[in-house]
Amino acid sequence: MSKGYWVTTYRKINDPSKLAAYGQLAAPAVAAAGGKFVVRGVADEVREHGLKERTVVIEFPSYEEAVAAYDSDAYKKALAVLGDAAERDLRIVRGAE
Repeated sequence: MSKGYWVTTYRKINDPSKLAAYGQLAAPAVAAAGGKFVVRGVADEVREHGLKERTVVIEFPSYEEAVAAYDSDAYKKALAVLGDAAERDLRIVRGAE
């Protein structure tokens, strides 16, 4: 069974205070679902047409658990608080086996 990952890039942050409130709810929701933050920050270097934007990578024990974490009630509450505070791209991907 392959691990699952959330890979998120933040194109624009519209409201830092809402983003902080989201983080207060999202972090425990992710941890409760077995997620572990692997990357959290802005790239030190950007290559090949990349953008210097905030990137977050979260590892889950399995792809199925990554999907379930996103669909969980606890994470839905965090998303409701986030609202339009950020423009981002979140992908759920399978790890290499």
